[in-house]
Amino acid sequence: MAIASTAVVAFAAQIPESCSIGPYCVIGAEVELGEHCRIDAHVVIEGPTRLGSHNHVFPFTTVGLPPQDISYAGEPTRLEIGDRNVIREFCSLHRGTRKGGGVTRIGSDNLIMAYCHVAHDCVIGDHCILANCATLGGHVHVEDYATVGAFSPVHQFCRIGRHSYIGGGTVITQDVLPFSKTSERREASAFGVNGIGLERRGFAPERIAALQRAFRVLHKSGLNTSQALEQIKGMPQTEDLAALIAFIESSERGVIK
Repeated sequence: MAIASTAVVAFAAQIPESCSIGPYCVIGAEVELGEHCRIDAHVVIEGPTRLGSHNHVFPFTTVGLPPQDISYAGEPTRLEIGDRNVIREFCSLHRGTRKGGGVTRIGSDNLIMAYCHVAHDCVIGDHCILANCATLGGHVHVEDYATVGAFSPVHQFCRIGRHSYIGGGTVITQDVLPFSKTSERREASAFGVNGIGLERRGFAPERIAALQRAFRVLHKSGLNTSQALEQIKGMPQTEDLAALIAFIESSERGVIK
């Protein structure tokens, strides 16, 4: 096991021999690392926190610290992180709260760039990107393959739909539609389907075209959301349209259109 001589690692921490711990790290007793994790210099990991295998945490990041919630009173909440994530410099990833279920979850194959913040009780799926200084308030859900642009704050309890793309500097106060491009001029607005992103992920042209027809109904028909949903339900149904409909119907904060 490669542990720098200046690192402070609790005896009870569970660290496989395949891991490396850099200089001046602090690893708490309730931390569990999977195989082949690389923890660079000056990282602090407290627990209860579990990281899966092949994660790389860059310098000056804090993982598993208590939530920034004034109602938190030291309850034994958790942070769970999957496999093959890259977590860059100066990020902060916090444990959950009892009122939010007690667990903050981050999936696998995500890129969390420098200075990002993932607050208590957030759930991040797989293959997501949080660009520099993206900030997730508590209880935010980010679905698979979503991208949150640099300097974009996301309000508590918002959802970011799968395969969506949020432009840099966009303030998110409502749910972001799956498959969409959302950016901010005067206020956050959706700008149709994230066509380039979907092409890169292997979506067939006809699959993208079906989504584009649905988004035209949502954005350009002049119908309200309920009326647009009824019209979309009358289209030939696909798995993607079903996901879009279910996302809108389950929204509690409303969706960005």
